[in-house]
Amino acid sequence: MRAVEITKYGPPEVLVLGERPMPEPKAGEVLIKVSASGINRPDVFQRTGNYPVPPGASDIPGLEVAGEIVSGDLGHADNLWGLKVGDKVCALVQGGGYAEYCTAPLGQTLPAPKGPSDVEAASLPETFFTVWSNVFDRVRLGQNGAAPQETLLVQGGTSGIGVTAIQLARALGHRVFATAGSEDKCRACEKLGAERGINYRDEDFGKVVRELTGGKGPDVILDMVGGAYLPREIDCVADDGRIAIIALLGGSKAELDLVQVLRRRLTVTGSTLRPRSVAFKAAIAAQLKDKVWPLLEGGKIEPVIHQVFPAAQAAESHAMMESSQHIGKLVLQW
Repeated sequence: MRAVEITKYGPPEVLVLGERPMPEPKAGEVLIKVSASGINRPDVFQRTGNYPVPPGASDIPGLEVAGEIVSGDLGHADNLWGLKVGDKVCALVQGGGYAEYCTAPLGQTLPAPKGPSDVEAASLPETFFTVWSNVFDRVRLGQNGAAPQETLLVQGGTSGIGVTAIQLARALGHRVFATAGSEDKCRACEKLGAERGINYRDEDFGKVVRELTGGKGPDVILDMVGGAYLPREIDCVADDGRIAIIALLGGSKAELDLVQVLRRRLTVTGSTLRPRSVAFKAAIAAQLKDKVWPLLEGGKIEPVIHQVFPAAQAAESHAMMESSQHIGKLVLQW
């Protein structure tokens, strides 16, 4: 099969289309003929040598795919939705997604939602698993004993994670604010459902959100930046507020006023999804199928695709990712 390989750690040009043996599904897995592969920031980190591949995972990059089941252990107990050969699916994987064929655990393989194309389905798993796990499971937006409606601030609203978080929180009835790096991107956030896009280059996001919430601040912050953003988030988040850190684009070090954490009962948490168990991810998949797939099939949430690249142009897709010019997801098509 054809697959995109990382020939050595380095710039996008190290991604080269080569040939690999066809993977074979193990117990509890299926083999998917891949139509499209989603591109995510962790793929860039892997390419540059900053995101180690978990033991036993493929060294081929790619964490999400969509396509058709061609074989597998379909009698396994993890086949909760009765998947069969020929079914259209999308799946979260630990690696191997940039290839014509990819194996995936059944627990992380969902029937493709009715309506979206294969390209759109490929853009769903990584961001939806991540947002649901962090915003709704870890920091429990709207489920923290407060009023059913809460306020979410999304840092990086036009990223793949950002467009997912904005739409999902808004569809579930919450107020959403988002930061972005240009006026055009701020307006894009607002079209997706954010009450206000905040240009972080010339506005103080904390001041803006406090003003718009009557001085309270956001109940939850989804942070992909870390670094110097964290103390600013501590300053602006509401009492009993929760901050979920999922990436460190601004650095891994921060100095915090822990008096505020104690006095205002704040929660700062973080997680990475890739090394978690199949059982952990399968539990997220079940919640997505139950609570989010109907929103996708009903048009209340729409996949946001910025650009589709032929598989041979993986290097160009990574260059686009690193430029941060995109709004939404980038996808490889086979």
